[in-house]
Amino acid sequence: MATLVIILKVVYLLDCITLVGIVLLQQGKVTGLSGAIAGAGETYWGKNKARSMEGGLHKATVAIATLFIVLSVVLNLI
Repeated sequence: MATLVIILKVVYLLDCITLVGIVLLQQGKVTGLSGAIAGAGETYWGKNKARSMEGGLHKATVAIATLFIVLSVVLNLI
């Protein structure tokens, strides 16, 4: 049982570091006045956001944050 806890703590630590890194790589959501006037949502990047690097980072953030929450609960219960 002690080995499992150590392995989970190591995975938890790697997950924390990865989550911080991925969040820092993401761009801000504020486009400012120019985005509001030009209609940034109607551009090519606005329509194909899920296929871009930003979309991939968003999906990775959701997956790693979910793993973070699950590991937090499991480590608390053990």
